[in-house]
Amino acid sequence: MHTVIIIPARFASSRFPGKPLAMLTLPDGSQKSLIQMTWEAAQRVSGIDAVYIATDDDRISQMSETFGADVIMTPSTCHNGTERCAQAVSNQGIQADIVVNLQGDAPLTPPWFIEALVEDMKRDFQVQMATPVLRCDPLTYGHFLEDRKNGRVGGTTATFDQARNALYFSKEVIPYIDPNKPISAPVPVFHHVGVYAYRPAALAAYGSWQPGPLEELEGLEQLRFLENGYPIRCVEVDAKGRVFWELNNPEDIPRIETALKDQG
Repeated sequence: MHTVIIIPARFASSRFPGKPLAMLTLPDGSQKSLIQMTWEAAQRVSGIDAVYIATDDDRISQMSETFGADVIMTPSTCHNGTERCAQAVSNQGIQADIVVNLQGDAPLTPPWFIEALVEDMKRDFQVQMATPVLRCDPLTYGHFLEDRKNGRVGGTTATFDQARNALYFSKEVIPYIDPNKPISAPVPVFHHVGVYAYRPAALAAYGSWQPGPLEELEGLEQLRFLENGYPIRCVEVDAKGRVFWELNNPEDIPRIETALKDQG
């Protein structure tokens, strides 16, 4: 099966303008841009036939070309990464059985997260879209609570049914846990990892739907699928001791740099 990764990247982020070009300090003291680190994460995934960066910004395109990335220019009218991936597939005439959307703010994404998504879709051809979920460890759960306490929108949480189909995604911490009660181990909260795998038909259908009220309220693109009755398979993944966090706000840079240092 032909599988490609597309990394959507835009400059005009409301929470962090110019985020793909943000520089991160590596353990050896050198620096790399967020978009380069995400592209390198994509290169480590096995079984991928091509990796593209999809953007509407010349600065991101020029930076990406310096480290050898294939860039697809897409319109500035794309509202989110899924729309940008759909445009990239159309503009480039990409013929793929599975399209993976690896968002450009997730350089800590281990390759086995994406490999698990692809394998799940290869096993079950009824699955039209899949996304990883990661059970929170106490540190990550603490990051969620810290962000909410300080009025920041950080990561996303997910709930799903017994068939592993998504029930809801939220920037709030769901399910709610009474702070006056002890938390049972393991933490019953799942961190949604910002990666999606689509069949081409599902990706094409997305662009034909208008954003729904839940998507607009939460600012979460995947809710458009749920609001149109389109199931999303949640694939539980194992961080294998690694810390996973996306770069959502400038305050996340030290968290990611610390995780990179811990990983060596």
